[in-house]
Amino acid sequence: MRRRALITGVTGQDGSYLAEFLLAKGYEVHGIRRRSSTFGTQRIEHLIFGEPPQLHLHYGDLSDGNGLMRLLREIRPHEVYNLAAQSHVRVSFDQPAYTADTTAVGALRLLEAIRDVQDETGEQIRFYQASSSEMFGKVVETPQKESTPFYPRSPYGVAKVYAHWITVNYRESYGMHASCGILFNHESPRRGETFVTRKITRAAGRIKCGLQKKLYLGNLDAQRDWGFAGDYVEAMWLMLQQDTPDDYVVATNELYSVRDFCEKTFSRLGLNYEDHVEIDPRYYRPAEVDLLLGDNTKARTKLDWVPRTSFEQLVDMMVEGDLALARREHMVGAMTTEQKKQAA
Repeated sequence: MRRRALITGVTGQDGSYLAEFLLAKGYEVHGIRRRSSTFGTQRIEHLIFGEPPQLHLHYGDLSDGNGLMRLLREIRPHEVYNLAAQSHVRVSFDQPAYTADTTAVGALRLLEAIRDVQDETGEQIRFYQASSSEMFGKVVETPQKESTPFYPRSPYGVAKVYAHWITVNYRESYGMHASCGILFNHESPRRGETFVTRKITRAAGRIKCGLQKKLYLGNLDAQRDWGFAGDYVEAMWLMLQQDTPDDYVVATNELYSVRDFCEKTFSRLGLNYEDHVEIDPRYYRPAEVDLLLGDNTKARTKLDWVPRTSFEQLVDMMVEGDLALARREHMVGAMTTEQKKQAA
């Protein structure tokens, strides 16, 4: 029987890679997207505009528990991957209530909907919750593993802690097959342009093409464990293939600073980051997270999962993508008005 999966947050970076991964595994894949005035489907257009479309999209929102119940009854998924969230840490300080409602209580609404549908049908739905290294925040030990106490330092981190523990609670209270992946920073050319890694590679490409001169950043000394999002979605899937649900740290076990990322990115383009990067206090968080380094021993041993993409390879693919984007932008900017009309 062909397995069915439902992905919340399917239009995001992780959702797009996970949809591709599951389709390659032969799944019937459904995704939830929020209704808005713009499509916002750039990352998955190659999956939804074919004949027939490979990915089935449905309107829904984690703020609407009844709508989630209706979708689950309609789709009858075997697996649900909850990747939806207000996921920008800095923005969570500006929108803490919205972050809590979407990221924390949204996970609860989805778990309740799954529990009710399971009770109705008698069919198990396996659940994946996207937990975050930001839950560790002001770390109490390094590296961080599954047993490391949480100390979140942002409304986003606090919301993720709630979503994590409510998932554990539903697993233990109702026997649900519910697992949490504590993912450390994972990037790609599909990363949103407001996140620091993509902000760096996007600006470097534009600087190389003469489209801008400076890049303004906050704390260059913050250190992170950076991996490739395309590798990490495999770990999500592997968690739901286990007989027993559990929680896993997904990380590379390697540490680099924002400064390191800048240096690698700009040097890849023959530039010196110190000539172009300036500090802007507006980009500092009210409460900083200085260091996040994961210990992926459990994922390696129990899931047989390993990250395949090195830090250098990750930077290279992101630089190449954003350099190509900047070159197209430069070419369009150099076109005459008449040429732009013809191209349109």
